[in-house]
Amino acid sequence: MAVSRKVEREILRNEYLNQIVEAFLNREEEVLRVKSNEIAIPVVGCEGNEDFIVITVKVPTGANKGLEPYDGYEMAQDYEMKLAEKDRKKAEAEKKKAEKIRKDKEIREKKKIISEKGE
Repeated sequence: MAVSRKVEREILRNEYLNQIVEAFLNREEEVLRVKSNEIAIPVVGCEGNEDFIVITVKVPTGANKGLEPYDGYEMAQDYEMKLAEKDRKKAEAEKKKAEKIRKDKEIREKKKIISEKGE
């Protein structure tokens, strides 16, 4: 029996969502089904605050209403590149900050020497 792509995606989504629910139930976690593709798990943080972890399971159709198929490998590469760029920018900003601190220290030392000579 052939099924449509939409039905096939729903079957896959439900199958994997049920596996995730079972995994949390095996850990004796409370699992709340809040949407057809979403679960919420009540948690308590290190400070005793109550929150929820929300997990959403979806089978993406891709860009332009499915005309360009979703490529998880490409998305992972893009994410890695974004992280690398973020790290590079952070390192650059730290380098600039260290240089500014060094220059400010030099300026303060020169001002101190000038003020001591003036006395």
